[in-house]
Amino acid sequence: MPTSRRTFLLATGAGLAGVVALRSCGGTDQIGGGGDHGDRGGGEADTGGRVLPSKVKVEPFKVPLPVPPVLRPDRSDASSDHYTLVQHTAKAQIVPGHSTEIWGFNGTFPGPTIESRSGRRAVVHLRNELPRPTATHLHGGITPADSDGYPLDVVRPGAGRDYTYPLDQRAATLWYHDHRMDFTGPQVYMGLAGFHIVRDDEDDALPLPDGDREIPLMLADRSFGADGSLHYPSLDPSLRGRPGVLSDYADGVLGDTILVNGAPWPFLEVAAVRYRFRLLNASNARVYRLRLSPAPAGGGGFVQVGGDGGFLAAPVRHDTLAVAPGERFDVVIDFSKYRVGTEVTLANAAGSGGTSRVMRFRVVRGGRDDSSVPARLSDVEQLSAGQAVAHRQFTFKRGKVHGGHGFTINDKAFSPDTVLARPKLGTVELWEFRASATTHPVHIHLGHFQVLARKGGKPGPYDSGWKDTLDLDQGERARVLVRFTGHRGRYVLHCHNLEHEDMAMMGNFEVV
Repeated sequence: MPTSRRTFLLATGAGLAGVVALRSCGGTDQIGGGGDHGDRGGGEADTGGRVLPSKVKVEPFKVPLPVPPVLRPDRSDASSDHYTLVQHTAKAQIVPGHSTEIWGFNGTFPGPTIESRSGRRAVVHLRNELPRPTATHLHGGITPADSDGYPLDVVRPGAGRDYTYPLDQRAATLWYHDHRMDFTGPQVYMGLAGFHIVRDDEDDALPLPDGDREIPLMLADRSFGADGSLHYPSLDPSLRGRPGVLSDYADGVLGDTILVNGAPWPFLEVAAVRYRFRLLNASNARVYRLRLSPAPAGGGGFVQVGGDGGFLAAPVRHDTLAVAPGERFDVVIDFSKYRVGTEVTLANAAGSGGTSRVMRFRVVRGGRDDSSVPARLSDVEQLSAGQAVAHRQFTFKRGKVHGGHGFTINDKAFSPDTVLARPKLGTVELWEFRASATTHPVHIHLGHFQVLARKGGKPGPYDSGWKDTLDLDQGERARVLVRFTGHRGRYVLHCHNLEHEDMAMMGNFEVV
Protein backbone atom coordinates (compact mmCIF):
# COMPACT_ATOMS: atom_id res chain seq x y z
CA MET A 1 0.00 0.00 0.00
CA PRO A 2 1.46 3.42 -0.90
CA THR A 3 2.73 5.54 2.00
CA SER A 4 1.04 8.92 2.06
CA ARG A 5 2.60 11.96 3.75
CA ARG A 6 -0.22 11.86 6.29
CA THR A 7 0.32 8.15 7.05
CA PHE A 8 4.03 8.73 7.54
CA LEU A 9 3.53 11.73 9.82
CA LEU A 10 1.11 9.83 12.01
CA ALA A 11 3.37 6.79 12.13
CA THR A 12 6.35 8.84 13.26
CA GLY A 13 4.43 10.92 15.76
CA ALA A 14 4.55 14.12 13.74
CA GLY A 15 0.81 14.40 13.28
CA LEU A 16 -1.12 16.08 10.50
CA ALA A 17 -2.04 18.93 12.82
CA GLY A 18 1.55 20.09 12.64
CA VAL A 19 1.36 20.46 8.87
CA VAL A 20 -1.96 22.26 9.00
CA ALA A 21 -0.55 24.62 11.64
CA LEU A 22 2.09 26.04 9.30
CA ARG A 23 1.25 29.68 8.62
CA SER A 24 2.40 32.47 6.42
CA CYS A 25 4.65 35.29 7.58
CA GLY A 26 2.96 38.14 9.37
CA GLY A 27 1.14 36.03 11.95
CA THR A 28 0.90 36.81 15.62
CA ASP A 29 3.18 34.15 17.08
CA GLN A 30 6.15 35.84 18.75
CA ILE A 31 9.40 34.84 20.38
CA GLY A 32 9.67 36.02 23.96
CA GLY A 33 12.35 38.49 25.02
CA GLY A 34 13.79 41.59 23.45
CA GLY A 35 16.27 42.05 20.64
CA ASP A 36 16.72 43.99 17.43
CA HIS A 37 14.95 42.62 14.37
CA GLY A 38 16.47 45.23 12.10
CA ASP A 39 19.49 43.14 11.04
CA ARG A 40 18.10 42.49 7.57
CA GLY A 41 20.37 44.01 4.95
CA GLY A 42 21.11 42.51 1.53
CA GLY A 43 20.64 38.77 1.45
CA GLU A 44 18.72 38.88 4.74
CA ALA A 45 16.04 41.05 3.18
CA ASP A 46 16.05 38.96 0.01
CA THR A 47 15.52 35.79 2.03
CA GLY A 48 12.53 37.42 3.67
CA GLY A 49 13.35 35.85 7.00
CA ARG A 50 13.56 37.68 10.30
CA VAL A 51 16.72 37.58 12.40
CA LEU A 52 16.21 35.60 15.59
CA PRO A 53 17.86 37.60 18.40
CA SER A 54 20.22 35.94 20.87
CA LYS A 55 19.94 36.58 24.59
CA VAL A 56 23.68 36.36 25.10
CA LYS A 57 26.32 38.47 23.40
CA VAL A 58 29.65 37.29 22.00
CA GLU A 59 32.63 39.53 21.31
CA PRO A 60 33.99 38.78 17.83
CA PHE A 61 37.50 37.70 16.90
CA LYS A 62 38.42 36.36 20.33
CA VAL A 63 38.23 32.62 19.59
CA PRO A 64 40.78 30.79 17.39
CA LEU A 65 39.38 28.98 14.36
CA PRO A 66 38.92 25.26 15.09
CA VAL A 67 39.50 22.79 12.27
CA PRO A 68 37.38 19.62 12.34
CA PRO A 69 39.49 16.47 12.86
CA VAL A 70 39.85 14.01 9.99
CA LEU A 71 38.11 10.73 10.76
CA ARG A 72 40.34 7.68 10.32
CA PRO A 73 38.86 4.48 8.90
CA ASP A 74 38.09 1.66 11.33
CA ARG A 75 39.45 -0.68 8.71
CA SER A 76 40.26 -0.77 5.01
CA ASP A 77 40.26 -3.50 2.42
CA ALA A 78 41.11 -3.71 -1.26
CA SER A 79 38.12 -1.64 -2.40
CA SER A 80 36.63 0.10 0.65
CA ASP A 81 37.24 2.21 3.71
CA HIS A 82 34.93 1.68 6.69
CA TYR A 83 34.05 4.48 9.10
CA THR A 84 31.86 4.78 12.20
CA LEU A 85 29.71 7.80 12.99
CA VAL A 86 27.58 7.93 16.13
CA GLN A 87 24.95 10.63 16.45
CA HIS A 88 24.49 11.70 20.06
CA THR A 89 24.01 14.70 22.30
CA ALA A 90 27.07 16.43 23.70
CA LYS A 91 28.14 19.64 25.41
CA ALA A 92 30.16 22.10 23.34
CA GLN A 93 31.94 25.34 24.27
CA ILE A 94 30.53 27.64 21.56
CA VAL A 95 29.59 30.75 23.52
CA PRO A 96 32.47 31.66 25.88
CA GLY A 97 31.48 30.99 29.47
CA HIS A 98 28.56 28.75 28.56
CA SER A 99 28.01 25.11 27.70
CA THR A 100 25.76 24.41 24.70
CA GLU A 101 23.98 21.13 24.08
CA ILE A 102 24.40 20.00 20.48
CA TRP A 103 23.40 17.02 18.39
CA GLY A 104 26.63 15.92 16.77
CA PHE A 105 28.18 13.25 14.64
CA ASN A 106 30.60 11.66 17.10
CA GLY A 107 29.48 14.37 19.47
CA THR A 108 31.04 17.34 17.65
CA PHE A 109 29.83 20.28 15.56
CA PRO A 110 30.86 20.19 12.81
CA GLY A 111 31.20 16.43 12.68
CA PRO A 112 34.58 14.94 11.79
CA THR A 113 35.79 15.38 8.23
CA ILE A 114 35.87 12.25 6.09
CA GLU A 115 38.52 12.25 3.35
CA SER A 116 38.06 9.73 0.53
CA ARG A 117 39.60 8.80 -2.81
CA SER A 118 37.59 9.04 -5.99
CA GLY A 119 36.53 5.55 -7.10
CA ARG A 120 37.19 4.01 -3.71
CA ARG A 121 34.09 3.04 -1.78
CA ALA A 122 33.40 4.59 1.62
CA VAL A 123 31.09 2.67 3.96
CA VAL A 124 29.80 4.68 6.90
CA HIS A 125 28.42 2.65 9.79
CA LEU A 126 26.01 5.06 11.47
CA ARG A 127 24.33 4.64 14.82
CA ASN A 128 21.62 6.97 16.10
CA GLU A 129 21.81 7.59 19.85
CA LEU A 130 19.68 10.74 19.63
CA PRO A 131 16.10 10.93 20.92
CA ARG A 132 14.65 11.45 17.41
CA PRO A 133 14.92 9.73 14.00
CA THR A 134 17.53 10.93 11.50
CA ALA A 135 18.25 10.52 7.79
CA THR A 136 21.79 11.32 6.65
CA HIS A 137 22.34 12.75 3.17
CA LEU A 138 25.74 13.04 1.45
CA HIS A 139 25.22 16.37 -0.29
CA GLY A 140 26.90 16.32 -3.70
CA GLY A 141 27.37 12.57 -3.68
CA ILE A 142 26.54 10.38 -6.69
CA THR A 143 25.03 7.82 -4.39
CA PRO A 144 22.75 4.75 -4.68
CA ALA A 145 19.17 5.60 -3.76
CA ASP A 146 19.17 3.36 -0.69
CA SER A 147 22.14 5.31 0.77
CA ASP A 148 21.13 8.80 -0.35
CA GLY A 149 19.37 9.78 2.87
CA TYR A 150 15.86 9.95 1.43
CA PRO A 151 13.78 12.00 3.92
CA LEU A 152 11.58 9.05 4.93
CA ASP A 153 14.44 6.53 5.06
CA VAL A 154 15.08 7.21 8.74
CA VAL A 155 17.29 5.60 11.35
CA ARG A 156 15.29 5.43 14.55
CA PRO A 157 16.73 6.09 18.02
CA GLY A 158 18.87 3.20 19.20
CA ALA A 159 19.20 1.78 15.67
CA GLY A 160 21.97 1.80 13.10
CA ARG A 161 22.57 1.29 9.41
CA ASP A 162 25.29 1.38 6.77
CA TYR A 163 25.54 4.11 4.13
CA THR A 164 27.55 3.02 1.08
CA TYR A 165 29.17 5.69 -1.11
CA PRO A 166 30.88 4.43 -4.31
CA LEU A 167 32.39 7.91 -4.93
CA ASP A 168 32.72 7.34 -8.66
CA GLN A 169 33.04 11.09 -9.15
CA ARG A 170 35.54 13.92 -9.39
CA ALA A 171 37.44 15.37 -6.47
CA ALA A 172 35.16 17.83 -4.69
CA THR A 173 34.03 19.27 -1.38
CA LEU A 174 30.93 17.35 -0.28
CA TRP A 175 29.15 17.51 3.06
CA TYR A 176 26.88 15.25 5.05
CA HIS A 177 23.88 16.43 7.04
CA ASP A 178 20.55 15.36 8.46
CA HIS A 179 17.60 15.12 6.05
CA ARG A 180 14.68 13.92 8.18
CA MET A 181 11.36 14.92 6.61
CA ASP A 182 9.74 18.00 8.21
CA PHE A 183 12.56 18.40 10.76
CA THR A 184 15.71 18.93 8.69
CA GLY A 185 15.92 22.59 9.76
CA PRO A 186 16.04 22.14 13.54
CA GLN A 187 18.18 18.99 13.41
CA VAL A 188 20.85 20.56 11.22
CA TYR A 189 20.63 23.66 13.41
CA MET A 190 21.45 21.46 16.41
CA GLY A 191 24.72 20.45 14.71
CA LEU A 192 24.15 17.46 12.41
CA ALA A 193 26.56 18.41 9.61
CA GLY A 194 30.14 17.68 8.55
CA PHE A 195 32.56 17.74 5.60
CA HIS A 196 33.26 14.82 3.26
CA ILE A 197 36.17 15.66 0.95
CA VAL A 198 36.85 13.57 -2.15
CA ARG A 199 40.36 13.62 -3.59
CA ASP A 200 41.84 12.22 -6.81
CA ASP A 201 45.09 12.16 -8.79
CA GLU A 202 44.24 15.41 -10.56
CA ASP A 203 43.82 17.16 -7.23
CA ASP A 204 47.12 15.72 -5.98
CA ALA A 205 48.99 16.92 -9.06
CA LEU A 206 47.92 20.56 -8.88
CA PRO A 207 50.36 22.95 -7.12
CA LEU A 208 47.65 24.45 -4.91
CA PRO A 209 48.25 25.13 -1.21
CA ASP A 210 47.93 21.95 0.85
CA GLY A 211 48.63 20.52 4.27
CA ASP A 212 47.92 23.02 7.03
CA ARG A 213 47.28 25.68 4.36
CA GLU A 214 44.22 23.85 3.04
CA ILE A 215 41.37 24.58 5.44
CA PRO A 216 37.63 23.78 5.34
CA LEU A 217 35.35 26.61 6.52
CA MET A 218 31.77 25.74 7.45
CA LEU A 219 29.68 28.92 7.75
CA ALA A 220 26.54 28.64 9.88
CA ASP A 221 24.52 31.31 11.66
CA ARG A 222 22.89 30.52 15.00
CA SER A 223 21.13 32.27 17.88
CA PHE A 224 21.53 31.46 21.56
CA GLY A 225 19.49 31.61 24.74
CA ALA A 226 20.72 33.33 27.90
CA ASP A 227 22.19 30.03 29.11
CA GLY A 228 24.10 29.47 25.85
CA SER A 229 21.57 26.98 24.47
CA LEU A 230 20.81 26.91 20.75
CA HIS A 231 17.70 29.00 20.14
CA TYR A 232 15.40 27.77 17.31
CA PRO A 233 11.75 28.85 16.89
CA SER A 234 10.12 25.43 16.44
CA LEU A 235 6.36 25.12 16.71
CA ASP A 236 7.13 22.00 18.74
CA PRO A 237 10.58 22.22 20.40
CA SER A 238 10.44 18.48 21.18
CA LEU A 239 10.64 17.79 17.39
CA ARG A 240 8.14 15.05 18.06
CA GLY A 241 4.84 16.48 16.87
CA ARG A 242 4.14 19.68 14.93
CA PRO A 243 6.71 20.43 12.22
CA GLY A 244 7.50 24.01 11.22
CA VAL A 245 8.52 27.25 12.87
CA LEU A 246 6.79 30.26 14.37
CA SER A 247 5.18 32.33 11.64
CA ASP A 248 7.64 35.24 11.82
CA TYR A 249 10.42 32.85 10.78
CA ALA A 250 8.62 30.80 8.13
CA ASP A 251 10.60 32.46 5.33
CA GLY A 252 13.81 31.18 6.89
CA VAL A 253 15.52 31.20 10.28
CA LEU A 254 18.39 33.69 10.41
CA GLY A 255 20.70 33.64 13.41
CA ASP A 256 22.51 36.74 14.69
CA THR A 257 25.78 34.95 15.53
CA ILE A 258 28.04 33.79 12.70
CA LEU A 259 29.86 30.53 13.39
CA VAL A 260 32.79 29.20 11.38
CA ASN A 261 33.57 25.54 12.09
CA GLY A 262 31.34 25.89 15.14
CA ALA A 263 33.14 28.93 16.63
CA PRO A 264 31.67 32.47 16.80
CA TRP A 265 33.48 35.00 14.62
CA PRO A 266 36.86 33.24 15.01
CA PHE A 267 40.30 34.42 14.00
CA LEU A 268 43.03 32.57 12.11
CA GLU A 269 46.71 33.46 12.19
CA VAL A 270 48.21 33.11 8.71
CA ALA A 271 51.55 33.58 7.02
CA ALA A 272 51.94 35.97 4.08
CA VAL A 273 51.46 33.12 1.58
CA ARG A 274 48.61 31.44 -0.31
CA TYR A 275 45.93 29.43 1.48
CA ARG A 276 43.23 27.21 0.04
CA PHE A 277 39.82 27.43 1.72
CA ARG A 278 36.91 25.06 1.11
CA LEU A 279 33.93 27.31 1.85
CA LEU A 280 30.57 25.76 2.70
CA ASN A 281 27.37 27.60 3.54
CA ALA A 282 25.71 25.26 6.04
CA SER A 283 23.26 27.90 7.28
CA ASN A 284 19.56 27.11 7.25
CA ALA A 285 18.55 30.15 5.20
CA ARG A 286 21.24 32.86 5.20
CA VAL A 287 22.85 33.94 1.93
CA TYR A 288 26.36 35.37 2.31
CA ARG A 289 28.07 37.89 0.08
CA LEU A 290 31.67 37.50 1.15
CA ARG A 291 34.45 40.01 0.62
CA LEU A 292 37.86 40.77 2.10
CA SER A 293 38.29 43.96 4.13
CA PRO A 294 40.62 45.57 3.36
CA ALA A 295 40.62 44.30 -0.21
CA PRO A 296 44.04 43.35 -1.59
CA ALA A 297 45.79 45.70 -3.97
CA GLY A 298 44.53 45.06 -7.48
CA GLY A 299 41.34 43.34 -6.28
CA GLY A 300 40.32 39.76 -7.06
CA GLY A 301 41.01 38.58 -3.53
CA PHE A 302 39.18 35.27 -4.03
CA VAL A 303 40.62 33.02 -6.73
CA GLN A 304 37.98 30.36 -7.26
CA VAL A 305 39.40 27.01 -8.32
CA GLY A 306 36.37 24.80 -7.66
CA GLY A 307 32.68 24.66 -6.86
CA ASP A 308 30.00 22.17 -5.85
CA GLY A 309 31.10 19.51 -8.32
CA GLY A 310 34.87 19.92 -8.22
CA PHE A 311 37.50 21.88 -10.12
CA LEU A 312 36.67 24.54 -12.67
CA ALA A 313 38.38 24.41 -16.05
CA ALA A 314 40.28 27.60 -15.20
CA PRO A 315 40.47 29.84 -12.13
CA VAL A 316 38.04 32.74 -11.76
CA ARG A 317 38.84 35.86 -9.75
CA HIS A 318 36.16 37.46 -7.58
CA ASP A 319 36.01 40.55 -5.40
CA THR A 320 32.90 39.10 -3.73
CA LEU A 321 31.40 35.62 -3.41
CA ALA A 322 27.65 35.08 -3.17
CA VAL A 323 27.17 31.78 -1.34
CA ALA A 324 23.69 30.33 -0.85
CA PRO A 325 22.76 27.55 1.61
CA GLY A 326 24.25 24.26 0.43
CA GLU A 327 26.76 25.80 -2.00
CA ARG A 328 30.52 25.25 -1.82
CA PHE A 329 33.36 27.38 -3.18
CA ASP A 330 36.97 26.21 -3.33
CA VAL A 331 39.09 29.38 -3.24
CA VAL A 332 42.68 30.51 -2.85
CA ILE A 333 43.54 33.70 -0.96
CA ASP A 334 47.04 35.13 -1.31
CA PHE A 335 48.00 36.85 1.94
CA SER A 336 51.34 37.95 0.48
CA LYS A 337 49.36 40.91 -0.85
CA TYR A 338 49.15 42.19 2.72
CA ARG A 339 51.88 43.45 5.03
CA VAL A 340 52.74 41.40 8.09
CA GLY A 341 50.66 42.77 10.96
CA THR A 342 47.55 43.39 8.83
CA GLU A 343 44.20 42.12 10.06
CA VAL A 344 41.89 41.09 7.23
CA THR A 345 38.19 40.59 7.91
CA LEU A 346 36.14 38.08 5.96
CA ALA A 347 33.10 40.35 5.71
CA ASN A 348 29.52 39.69 4.64
CA ALA A 349 28.04 42.44 2.49
CA ALA A 350 24.63 40.72 2.73
CA GLY A 351 24.48 41.24 6.48
CA SER A 352 24.39 44.18 8.86
CA GLY A 353 25.60 44.73 12.38
CA GLY A 354 27.19 41.54 13.69
CA THR A 355 26.22 39.48 10.66
CA SER A 356 28.26 41.76 8.40
CA ARG A 357 31.38 40.00 9.73
CA VAL A 358 32.31 36.32 9.45
CA MET A 359 35.88 35.85 10.74
CA ARG A 360 39.28 37.53 10.76
CA PHE A 361 42.67 36.61 9.34
CA ARG A 362 45.75 37.91 11.11
CA VAL A 363 48.85 38.06 8.92
CA VAL A 364 51.45 37.38 11.60
CA ARG A 365 54.57 36.30 9.72
CA GLY A 366 56.22 35.93 6.35
CA GLY A 367 56.89 32.60 4.73
CA ARG A 368 58.11 30.67 1.72
CA ASP A 369 55.47 29.70 -0.79
CA ASP A 370 55.98 27.02 -3.41
CA SER A 371 52.26 26.86 -4.28
CA SER A 372 50.63 28.44 -7.32
CA VAL A 373 47.33 28.61 -9.15
CA PRO A 374 47.81 27.32 -12.71
CA ALA A 375 45.96 28.90 -15.61
CA ARG A 376 44.46 25.51 -16.43
CA LEU A 377 42.96 23.39 -13.67
CA SER A 378 40.92 20.60 -15.21
CA ASP A 379 39.32 19.27 -18.37
CA VAL A 380 35.64 19.98 -17.80
CA GLU A 381 33.24 18.59 -20.36
CA GLN A 382 30.85 21.30 -21.52
CA LEU A 383 27.27 20.15 -22.02
CA SER A 384 25.10 21.64 -24.77
CA ALA A 385 21.35 22.10 -25.05
CA GLY A 386 21.37 19.74 -28.03
CA GLN A 387 22.20 16.84 -25.70
CA ALA A 388 19.00 17.28 -23.70
CA VAL A 389 16.44 14.53 -24.30
CA ALA A 390 13.71 16.26 -22.27
CA HIS A 391 12.77 19.77 -21.10
CA ARG A 392 11.02 20.17 -17.74
CA GLN A 393 9.91 23.19 -15.72
CA PHE A 394 9.82 23.52 -11.94
CA THR A 395 8.25 26.55 -10.26
CA PHE A 396 9.08 27.30 -6.61
CA LYS A 397 6.50 29.40 -4.81
CA ARG A 398 4.21 29.74 -1.81
CA GLY A 399 1.16 27.52 -1.76
CA LYS A 400 -1.37 25.58 0.22
CA VAL A 401 0.04 22.68 2.23
CA HIS A 402 -2.67 20.45 3.67
CA GLY A 403 -4.97 23.39 4.28
CA GLY A 404 -2.29 25.74 5.61
CA HIS A 405 0.39 27.97 4.13
CA GLY A 406 3.68 26.53 3.00
CA PHE A 407 5.90 26.22 -0.08
CA THR A 408 5.41 24.13 -3.21
CA ILE A 409 7.06 22.93 -6.40
CA ASN A 410 4.75 23.08 -9.43
CA ASP A 411 1.90 23.83 -7.01
CA LYS A 412 2.44 20.50 -5.24
CA ALA A 413 3.44 19.99 -1.62
CA PHE A 414 5.88 17.17 -1.05
CA SER A 415 4.30 13.74 -1.00
CA PRO A 416 6.18 10.43 -1.01
CA ASP A 417 3.73 9.16 -3.65
CA THR A 418 4.07 12.03 -6.15
CA VAL A 419 6.82 11.82 -8.77
CA LEU A 420 7.55 15.01 -10.70
CA ALA A 421 9.91 13.53 -13.29
CA ARG A 422 11.29 10.22 -14.53
CA PRO A 423 14.62 10.90 -16.26
CA LYS A 424 16.48 8.02 -17.88
CA LEU A 425 19.82 6.86 -16.53
CA GLY A 426 22.74 8.14 -18.61
CA THR A 427 20.83 11.01 -20.20
CA VAL A 428 20.96 14.80 -20.02
CA GLU A 429 17.81 16.85 -19.46
CA LEU A 430 17.14 20.58 -19.58
CA TRP A 431 15.47 21.71 -16.37
CA GLU A 432 14.08 25.22 -16.04
CA PHE A 433 13.66 26.63 -12.53
CA ARG A 434 11.44 29.60 -11.67
CA ALA A 435 11.21 31.36 -8.31
CA SER A 436 8.53 33.68 -7.03
CA ALA A 437 8.04 35.73 -3.87
CA THR A 438 11.43 35.00 -2.30
CA THR A 439 14.82 33.44 -3.02
CA HIS A 440 15.20 29.68 -3.32
CA PRO A 441 18.53 27.78 -3.37
CA VAL A 442 17.57 24.73 -5.43
CA HIS A 443 19.40 21.46 -4.76
CA ILE A 444 19.19 18.31 -6.88
CA HIS A 445 20.18 14.97 -5.37
CA LEU A 446 22.31 12.66 -7.57
CA GLY A 447 22.21 14.84 -10.69
CA HIS A 448 25.03 17.31 -11.18
CA PHE A 449 24.32 20.12 -13.63
CA GLN A 450 25.73 23.01 -15.59
CA VAL A 451 24.02 26.39 -15.78
CA LEU A 452 22.90 27.23 -19.30
CA ALA A 453 21.22 30.61 -18.75
CA ARG A 454 19.84 33.02 -16.16
CA LYS A 455 17.06 35.54 -16.82
CA GLY A 456 17.25 34.67 -20.50
CA GLY A 457 20.93 35.64 -20.67
CA LYS A 458 24.30 34.17 -19.79
CA PRO A 459 25.10 32.24 -16.59
CA GLY A 460 26.01 34.31 -13.56
CA PRO A 461 29.52 34.97 -12.23
CA TYR A 462 29.30 32.11 -9.72
CA ASP A 463 27.82 29.50 -12.06
CA SER A 464 31.01 28.02 -13.54
CA GLY A 465 31.65 24.28 -13.62
CA TRP A 466 29.50 21.45 -12.31
CA LYS A 467 26.97 22.36 -9.63
CA ASP A 468 24.36 20.67 -7.47
CA THR A 469 22.86 23.79 -5.84
CA LEU A 470 21.70 26.98 -7.56
CA ASP A 471 20.40 30.14 -5.88
CA LEU A 472 17.39 31.75 -7.54
CA ASP A 473 16.53 35.39 -6.87
CA GLN A 474 12.95 36.54 -6.49
CA GLY A 475 11.16 36.15 -9.82
CA GLU A 476 14.25 34.69 -11.49
CA ARG A 477 14.32 32.01 -14.15
CA ALA A 478 17.32 29.74 -14.75
CA ARG A 479 17.95 26.88 -17.17
CA VAL A 480 20.33 24.05 -16.31
CA LEU A 481 21.52 20.89 -18.03
CA VAL A 482 21.32 17.96 -15.61
CA ARG A 483 23.20 14.70 -16.15
CA PHE A 484 21.83 11.56 -14.51
CA THR A 485 24.61 9.04 -13.97
CA GLY A 486 25.46 6.17 -11.70
CA HIS A 487 22.24 4.90 -10.19
CA ARG A 488 18.54 4.30 -10.70
CA GLY A 489 15.95 4.94 -8.03
CA ARG A 490 13.98 7.63 -6.24
CA TYR A 491 15.63 10.92 -5.32
CA VAL A 492 14.49 14.43 -4.43
CA LEU A 493 15.02 18.00 -5.53
CA HIS A 494 14.20 20.72 -3.03
CA CYS A 495 14.84 24.21 -1.77
CA HIS A 496 17.89 24.25 0.50
CA ASN A 497 16.36 26.97 2.62
CA LEU A 498 15.68 24.33 5.27
CA GLU A 499 12.55 26.00 6.59
CA HIS A 500 11.11 26.01 3.05
CA GLU A 501 12.08 22.35 2.68
CA ASP A 502 10.41 21.43 5.97
CA MET A 503 7.30 23.28 4.82
CA ALA A 504 6.97 20.92 1.81
CA MET A 505 9.13 22.57 -0.91
CA MET A 506 10.51 19.24 -2.09
CA GLY A 507 9.63 16.81 -4.88
CA ASN A 508 10.49 13.31 -5.99
CA PHE A 509 12.09 12.30 -9.25
CA GLU A 510 12.82 8.73 -10.25
CA VAL A 511 15.79 7.73 -12.39
CA VAL A 512 14.66 4.84 -14.60
